[in-house]
Amino acid sequence: MGDTGGTVTVAELVDYCQTQARLLHGHVETLEEETAALLADIDDELATVRAQLDEHESATTEPSPSSPETTGTDDALADLEAAEDDLAEQQAVAEAKHARRAAFEDLATGYLDLAETLAAETPPVSTALTRVLEFERERDAHTYFDDHRALCSSLSSLSTRWVTAASNTSDIGGSLRVNQRRCLLRLFVN
Repeated sequence: MGDTGGTVTVAELVDYCQTQARLLHGHVETLEEETAALLADIDDELATVRAQLDEHESATTEPSPSSPETTGTDDALADLEAAEDDLAEQQAVAEAKHARRAAFEDLATGYLDLAETLAAETPPVSTALTRVLEFERERDAHTYFDDHRALCSSLSSLSTRWVTAASNTSDIGGSLRVNQRRCLLRLFVN
């Protein structure tokens, strides 16, 4: 947010929401790449397991000597079971990444919807700020960002007096001094 003499504008809050959405979309892209790589690894392992199964089946259908050797078969089955466990674990990780990607995408979409609403309605700044704070608090937005770039997490790091003043004020411009407003803004920008 720019330094406009200590005041925040609705346009800056709209820009903030759009920026948050872009950051989240970056996470979505990263998660998609990680999931694609993991799924490729799973496909490779499945091909290896299938080849081992085919090899095992062909070995068991061939005529066996008079004294069957079960040690090799037992080892092969143990290897296949270990590969199956590994594949199940990788599949669970892939599903978790997919769920996380969906959550990031939903939050990004929510930010964009909020930005669009604020831009269309252009409510008073205090109302717009309250909507952004409520949106982030309701969705635990701070948990999606590694470096606490969500406005609500920046505000929650302030003393209770500051949070109370920011959330209970009907006219944030009239109730908080310019230096206090600058402090609030710089917390999530820096």
